[in-house]
Amino acid sequence: MLTVTCASLSGGQGKTTSALFLGRSLAAQGQRVLMIDADPQSSLSFYLGCELSPDQPTLLEVLKKEIDVVDSLLAVDDRLTLIPADDALDSAQDFLATSGMGAIVLRRRLLPLQDRFDFCVIDAPPQRSQLCMTSVGAADQLLIPAEASSKGLNSLLRTLDLVAEMSEVEAFQGQILGVLPFRDRWLGRTQAKQSQKSLESMQEVAAGHPILPSILESEQFKKAIDQGVSLAALGYADLEYPFRTILEKLGCE
Repeated sequence: MLTVTCASLSGGQGKTTSALFLGRSLAAQGQRVLMIDADPQSSLSFYLGCELSPDQPTLLEVLKKEIDVVDSLLAVDDRLTLIPADDALDSAQDFLATSGMGAIVLRRRLLPLQDRFDFCVIDAPPQRSQLCMTSVGAADQLLIPAEASSKGLNSLLRTLDLVAEMSEVEAFQGQILGVLPFRDRWLGRTQAKQSQKSLESMQEVAAGHPILPSILESEQFKKAIDQGVSLAALGYADLEYPFRTILEKLGCE
């Protein structure tokens, strides 16, 4: 199982959108995909239509090792499985902080699933927190979504700083898959000046890491999420190009 974590240290960077469409794209290619909602806001769980029953285990119980990780798995469809989250996940912060090895807890908890899935996609929370660090620490490949704006550039800088710090102490042992620009705005065939300037700045600060094709600003992403369908099903297969590129980098296209 190869684990891809989507992480960015600011809200509104397209992190959950990226995780959702990447997971669905992998599943559409016939891959066995595990998705993990590591954000207490639980947007990924909601987008995947997950309605938790009171006794449904979540990532919280997995991290605390209160259950076998297999018992937390929730089937979304034949190829897609979810470890969900809810508001209670925030209480895992203290556990991870006092465990003495918080950054590698999730990596260890996932070991029993290595042969069960082909890919794992983790949606990390948008704060520099214990939950974010354990999500990054679990990654073989790290995908960094960043809005094509000054806020996105700052988020990218902060995320790269965190990765550098974790790499220095070997808490992150994976690779950066790439920076994924989000909400790249075009007016017809002309790229908005703010988007163009932001992408140029991202190239400068990315320290040689790949800048992937942008997720374009489009209402079709929201429609696809709301309807639980692919962009191609809505007639906008061209908007899936960033994810096809990622699949190629992962050897799946």
